[in-house]
Amino acid sequence: MTPSELVATACPTINALGSAFYFTPATLARGKELGLRGMQYYIVGRGGVLGDAEPSVIRSAFGYFKPSVIADAWTSGAAVMTPRAAGRAYFESCASHGRTTLAGVAGLDAFAAAAGAVNDAADDAGLALYAGIKSEPLADDVAARAFQLITVLREFRGSAHLIALRSVGITDHVAHFIKRPDAVKTFGWSDDDVPEITPELTDLMTAAEALTDRIVTPAYAVLDHAQQTALVDGLAAIKVAHAPA
Repeated sequence: MTPSELVATACPTINALGSAFYFTPATLARGKELGLRGMQYYIVGRGGVLGDAEPSVIRSAFGYFKPSVIADAWTSGAAVMTPRAAGRAYFESCASHGRTTLAGVAGLDAFAAAAGAVNDAADDAGLALYAGIKSEPLADDVAARAFQLITVLREFRGSAHLIALRSVGITDHVAHFIKRPDAVKTFGWSDDDVPEITPELTDLMTAAEALTDRIVTPAYAVLDHAQQTALVDGLAAIKVAHAPA
């Protein structure tokens, strides 16, 4: 498998799985224990790796959301819990999700080693949200660490994608309406915010996806055949573990 083929195989699954803990009952319950509502815990927890920044900085790193949604959740959430503390709590919620869902999944040690090698090789220059979460210590137990690495690598490609969008000349606002037309209101947008999606914009979106893959491919290229297999097979097993009963 070439590095490009590995990226095309692994990254869609990483993208789908890496956010799986965001709004689970367990995560929401932990946020409530800390005094944070669901969206507050998500915004201040995910963005807390960037420290006590202005809401505009967090919105820049997240992309896609209407700025007012980030500003409201960040400002109110940070008044309850400091962003750095919330960020660490959120990453622990990520670890807890791994412990709950991945217990008994075969091949996690090899998977975590392969995913960790990609993470170690990834260049975080210009990728603020990824750089922040990459700096967080990973859990010692393999089920927690394996899932944390999936979430970290999701941020790697996500941060790279924002750069790719700007490089080809498309805004994250427009990209959101192309990629997630059913999640417009969830991200704070109204019908009045809907842009006209032209064939030219769709073509730019395709170009951005390809550029994103090129940005992240060097990190995945460090894996040998055995590590590639461990990564792909591990993702497949973890996906099964997350399938509805």
